[in-house]
Amino acid sequence: MNEAPAIRLVAAEDSYLIREGLRLLLATQDDIDLVGTAASLPELVAVVGEHRPDVLLTDVRMPPGQGDEGIRAAEQFRVSQPDLGVIVLSQYVEPDWALRLFEPSAAGRAYLLKERVGDVAQLRQAIESVRTGGSMLDPRVVEALVRARTARTRSPLALLTPAETNVLELMARGLSNAGIAARLQLSERAVEKRITTVLAKLDLGPDDADAHRRVRAVLLYLADSSSD
Repeated sequence: MNEAPAIRLVAAEDSYLIREGLRLLLATQDDIDLVGTAASLPELVAVVGEHRPDVLLTDVRMPPGQGDEGIRAAEQFRVSQPDLGVIVLSQYVEPDWALRLFEPSAAGRAYLLKERVGDVAQLRQAIESVRTGGSMLDPRVVEALVRARTARTRSPLALLTPAETNVLELMARGLSNAGIAARLQLSERAVEKRITTVLAKLDLGPDDADAHRRVRAVLLYLADSSSD
């Protein structure tokens, strides 16, 4: 019976020491073949195009921008090489990067913290998973996503009804009470009552001028919306 072919892998990391560490670590795995390495995004694109690996293991940050190159590479390869499994390594817990990596599908994608690289069993699990269309997300990133979700759920804005949120959104757009009343086909008195309820639920208190309370309410709404 023939053995399964080795998993062909490309590693992209701008740190020479980490690249060599990965090379030595992967050399202990007989069924994983490191076919190429890269130290920048342009090198990464070229090496993947040349070797057509099964799996890409890439740092999230590398030259030329030291920004989100690993995520951008994954987005690019999802279109040009949809069968390529991608593991993105990050030094930091960045839920937004993980969400981008798994958009629009988590199939064949993994997001791990660099501290996991020394754990050969976990690294193998990630490689095998993305190779077969599976996915893997570092537990610490999951925790960060849960915390962020919980924080949004606990926002005072969660206390507002849809109708009250709608009024607050129109306030944020700069509409006056009369403008909001016309938009919602309500009386100005009804709008005033809703705004009073909104300010009370947001715990902005009656001790400040109404104009200041409205501004604070709008700022709270905008800050919460920008975190979504």
